[in-house]
Amino acid sequence: MWGSRPCPTNTPSTRPLSRVDTGFVLRPAPVILSFRRTFALLLLLIVLPSAGLSGFGIVAIINERAAVEKRLEAAWRGTLADLSAEVPRALNGGRLEPADDGRLAFLLEDDQEVSDPEGTFHVENGLVRTRDPQLAEALAALVPEAASLPTVPTVFSLATGNRAVMVAAERQGTQVRGVRLSGIALDRLLADKAQGRATSEPVLFTLLPVPRDTTSEGGLVNRLMSEVAQARQNALGQPVLAERVLSPPLQDFRLVVLPTGEDPIASASTRNRAVYGVLLGLFYLTLTFGVVYTGRVLYREARLSRMKTDFVSLVSHELRTPLTSIRMFIETLALGRFKDPAQMQEVLDLLTRETERLSDLIERVLDWARIESGRKVYQREPLPVADVVDAAVAAFRAQRLGDDMELKVEVERALPPVEVDRVAVAGALLNLLQNAYKYSGPTNRKISLRAQRDGRHVNLSVEDNGVGIARKDRKRIFERFYRVDNLLTRKTEGSGLGLAISKRIVEAHGGRITVQSEPGQGSRFTLQLPAGRS
Repeated sequence: MWGSRPCPTNTPSTRPLSRVDTGFVLRPAPVILSFRRTFALLLLLIVLPSAGLSGFGIVAIINERAAVEKRLEAAWRGTLADLSAEVPRALNGGRLEPADDGRLAFLLEDDQEVSDPEGTFHVENGLVRTRDPQLAEALAALVPEAASLPTVPTVFSLATGNRAVMVAAERQGTQVRGVRLSGIALDRLLADKAQGRATSEPVLFTLLPVPRDTTSEGGLVNRLMSEVAQARQNALGQPVLAERVLSPPLQDFRLVVLPTGEDPIASASTRNRAVYGVLLGLFYLTLTFGVVYTGRVLYREARLSRMKTDFVSLVSHELRTPLTSIRMFIETLALGRFKDPAQMQEVLDLLTRETERLSDLIERVLDWARIESGRKVYQREPLPVADVVDAAVAAFRAQRLGDDMELKVEVERALPPVEVDRVAVAGALLNLLQNAYKYSGPTNRKISLRAQRDGRHVNLSVEDNGVGIARKDRKRIFERFYRVDNLLTRKTEGSGLGLAISKRIVEAHGGRITVQSEPGQGSRFTLQLPAGRS
């Protein structure tokens, strides 16, 4: 039962069979290898589309953000066009008047002041006079064009580097006077002009300088610094919903729409990312479950296919061995070659053994088929433990009558009864006794059978002094058709079904079977059955 392939015992009468069986090798079908290739192909066909789907989803989120930006820009396009025309028209209607403190003030038609109190300047004879150094730097570009300025107040923008200012100026002879406009006052003017316009979310209209491309100036270091600054501004700055550059002479400013509440672009992108993340997580979770389940099914089917092949090969081999022996003995008897009654009796005894062996193999296969199909019916009844033990020992002694062995049976007194099928459990115990006999070596066989109570269970233990079982084989010996591969098991007949059938029988009665063994120190198999009421 524990070997890789069984071979008949070599006797003078069956020695020709050993030459026939020597060439019989069980070659497992390359099902597992095919399973690995199939599973690898399955993973490849799943991973590539899923990776493409993930990439497509990321691109879709990016495109969705761009689409939201374009929709918002289109929604604000009309409002920005109206405001970009109304604000310059209101500014062009303003006037410059001196204030009481000696500064200039720029007033609109409704007497609303939009000038910066600290932004008064004068340009005369190529010199700029102002308190603001940044304004003086911007007005340096105005000096050559001072003579061409109109004599009425004019609003225009000046830019220097990444900074821009909006000023109102007029020429009086050779002198140019003016004032810088206040950004706060301009925002207030925009708010007044935007009143009454329907908006889908709270926004703020403001004027911002048009960013200038200075990357081509100052070499590589300045270009890199400019790109880093721009990236930081984009990451930390307030998001712009829509913008429009003002017409000349205010071309250095752009009219922008800023959200005052939650950024709709960010909220839409966050919502899309969350939905896509959840869907993608569910997809991969389902995909993982499907791959694992499919892999298990494929592996189970591959193992089942291999086991079926092994079963057919094994049973065919096991059936062929006794049938060949029986046919050979019958042909020998038919030819009348045995004249001595002792030889005739020996041949008849061998025929009896081979037929019993054939019947036992067929019965095991039929038992396993009934157990696997669920058609095995157990007739349970409360029985003394001694009755089950006596039935197994009596059958074992009848099979091994006259064999050289030492069998010791110990049944503890006052054991509770067990509710079992006498034939099935006795058969399972008989299988353990047969294995103990077969794998205890040719001489000095010692087998002990003990029945004792263990809490709510009754333990039936069979111990031998045989070859033992390695740790790696202890769990697999209860698998169908599995046999430990060593020299002794190769010389011992068996189908690899005995322990599997015994385990199924014991588990069907609510018990379990365990093994304790070390190589070279024998084995102890224990049937643990639930104890009934005394």
